[in-house]
Amino acid sequence: MDSAMTDKLLIREMVERWAVWRDAGDWERFATVWHPDGVMMATWFQGSFRDFIRVTQEGWSKGVSILHFLGGSAIDVAGDRAIAQTKMTISQRGVVEGTAGPVLCDVVCTGRFHDFVIRHEGEWKLIHRQPIYEKDRIDPVDPSAVLKLDAQALAAFPEGYRHLAYIQTRIGYKVKLDMPMLKGPVVEELYRRGERWLKGGALER
Repeated sequence: MDSAMTDKLLIREMVERWAVWRDAGDWERFATVWHPDGVMMATWFQGSFRDFIRVTQEGWSKGVSILHFLGGSAIDVAGDRAIAQTKMTISQRGVVEGTAGPVLCDVVCTGRFHDFVIRHEGEWKLIHRQPIYEKDRIDPVDPSAVLKLDAQALAAFPEGYRHLAYIQTRIGYKVKLDMPMLKGPVVEELYRRGERWLKGGALER
């Protein structure tokens, strides 16, 4: 196996460990996938991976439930740098309004993890993760329940993560409204940032 394929397999392993260890709450091992300067960008949080661990733990203690499932990857390697895109879903459970009172629901958002990766002390580490939010939906856990969402509030959120933003604001998070989606200038600029990074440019946060 050539070195390029080995690097891609190791990067994919790192991406998979992120999802497994984060969702399992294995925080000590989860921290090992990150570069010391690693940053996590999400609808509800933007900051260092250490703060991401802290606020996720705080959310867990309050009953916040967010899980991840991974699909295929496309990885470009240039020396000690790489860009990895991985298909994923984010699943969050929470309570929203229904015709007969609060309704427990699942929101599923489909998208990609767009990861800036660097070789650090001989190992591939995640230095910047920017999810791309492509589409989402909301479903009551009890299929007989009828939702009564605030249509005006829902319409104010970006199309690619509208229901995810809705349920996150209902539990008190402030949602970032200019995240990259399937199309548009924001995601196009993200791709250009990745190209510049692979060519040796500065990491643009």
